Amino acid sequence: MEKIRIQDDLYNYVNQEWEAQAVIPSDRPRTGAFDELAIEVEKLLIDDLNDMVKNGTYPNDYLKYACLLYSKVKDVKKRNRDGIKPLLKTLQRIEKLNTVNDLNKKLKDFVEDFLPLPFVFTIDVDMKNAENHAVFVQGPSVILPDVTFYKEGMEERKNMFLGLWSKMVKELLSFTDLSEEDQDKYIKDALAFDELIAKYVKSNEEWSEYAKMYNPYKASKVASLVKPLKFKKLLSNLYGEAAPSVVIVAEPRYFASFKEVFNEETFILYKHWAYIQILIKSSSLLSEELRNIAGSYQRAISGIKEMSTPEKFAYKLVSMEYSEPVGLYYGEKYFGEEAKKDIVEMVMEIIEAYKERVKTSDILAEETKEKAILKLSTLKVKMGYPDKVETIYDKLVFEEKDSLLKVVSSLHKIRRLEELSRLTKEVDRSRWHMPGNMVNACYDPFSNDITFPAAILQPPFYSIKQSRSENLGGIGAVIGHEISHAFDNNGALFDEKGNLSNWWTKEDFKKFNAKTKAMVKQFDGIELPWGIVNGKFIVSENIADNGGVAVTLHVMAKTKDANYEEYFMNWGRVWRLKSSEEFKKLLLAMDVHGPAILRANMPPKNFDEWYNTFNVKKSDKMYIAPNKRVVVW
Repeated sequence: MEKIRIQDDLYNYVNQEWEAQAVIPSDRPRTGAFDELAIEVEKLLIDDLNDMVKNGTYPNDYLKYACLLYSKVKDVKKRNRDGIKPLLKTLQRIEKLNTVNDLNKKLKDFVEDFLPLPFVFTIDVDMKNAENHAVFVQGPSVILPDVTFYKEGMEERKNMFLGLWSKMVKELLSFTDLSEEDQDKYIKDALAFDELIAKYVKSNEEWSEYAKMYNPYKASKVASLVKPLKFKKLLSNLYGEAAPSVVIVAEPRYFASFKEVFNEETFILYKHWAYIQILIKSSSLLSEELRNIAGSYQRAISGIKEMSTPEKFAYKLVSMEYSEPVGLYYGEKYFGEEAKKDIVEMVMEIIEAYKERVKTSDILAEETKEKAILKLSTLKVKMGYPDKVETIYDKLVFEEKDSLLKVVSSLHKIRRLEELSRLTKEVDRSRWHMPGNMVNACYDPFSNDITFPAAILQPPFYSIKQSRSENLGGIGAVIGHEISHAFDNNGALFDEKGNLSNWWTKEDFKKFNAKTKAMVKQFDGIELPWGIVNGKFIVSENIADNGGVAVTLHVMAKTKDANYEEYFMNWGRVWRLKSSEEFKKLLLAMDVHGPAILRANMPPKNFDEWYNTFNVKKSDKMYIAPNKRVVVW
């Protein structure tokens, strides 16, 4: 094994032995610090679900229904026997559409059932008034991972991916009663409609600037843009007198060209596209053969060798449909109160350290500093798991005799109706965005809160048995990362109440933008064996990583017996990742987070502590000249 110096490559110095021994599970595209914990949680909860089913005893009614769903997924014989039959009625709903007018008559039903339309209709927080909700509309997703794959120069990958997709769809369509000639036409038409969509919808890079989603239009203007669809009637049918007069258009370019994408002439393309969309989406809930075929495209472009077992698929589905009850069960059973108390204290300490850094910031005037500190002071912390589940779970019940597809469809309909009903209700800021059994963390700019599920609060991120320096380099820096999202290029546009609001002076924001551009430049164009890094696409996460390291090094400076070697070593350890080559390439196009090796190696190079700890010299690869180092917060 090649000897690596830490001064040249922190990531591989720390993770070389692990990577040599790590095995990527056959049903996953990757393994790593996050993934290993997720796999452990999966095994733990699968065993618990199996015991509940075997004994017929459940901690509560929520988990009773979760177990009924779990058993239904595992009943492979019944699903195989039913085959495509449970889906035929839904496919017929599409087949019966012959004109745009036919669709107009069913528009409300299609929105409520979340069936494919030439636009996506959702209810979300009103960014300018975060206490309330608004209607958002955007374009549909494209078949390829990103619209950049449709651009000139990407023909080889585009044709390869669309070839894989077409092969999958052809196999799925063979289970329907369509003739082979019709099957080919449906695929051809779906690809043509997808090509129309791809001309105008946003790229992943554009979506990464999420504040630009906020484009309020009068409902009457949206209605004129989406003709021949009767949008105003849709709003009236959904909300009656409470129909909104304003709609948030997330993709103005798409809606400006909507008539080119969808009209009487392209209706047949839409119809066949929608038919195939439903077929792909639903097939995983049918027989094992159909589930295998329906996942083949994603597995191929991600480098996954085989589909998950029925048992793992059952756990995954239950974790989605009953996420909060499952997460609450996990948190109460496996997450210790001692750890929770320790982590909360660390969060508060990091928030205070952040305030100290803001006070000495060289880019903020006093009035801007006060507003930044106010945002930190009002930051809400959601740690471990919620105290109780949301009331919607009382409604998530079903008939045990129904097919898996019918059950899941009914659960989605309940959720969809609840989502649509939020328009006339205040935002519930107590809602959790992640369940306790998820290995992740997040910041919500619309409510100014951070969430740390119980499952991530384990080694290497955190342990009461780890040293304080290791914990600061692990979960501490992740905490700092999430807090930093309140002040990244997106989060900085929102105030302490979650409103899209300019709380900066003009001069301060100009200085902040200069730092942001420097961060883009630091990463942009880096060549890796699997592709070139887009610095603009990943800048928000890089600002957050940079801020996480900065604030925890600030805490380290006050820590008795601080061990910077342990700190940096654990920082490098938590980003370990081994994945297929296909998946690495895919992440460059789809993931707003930078490649793992850069997440480990780039932030430390901006701080004096890195150079002092390991005596890093100009001749070392992990050296950046002082005038090119970037510290945002």
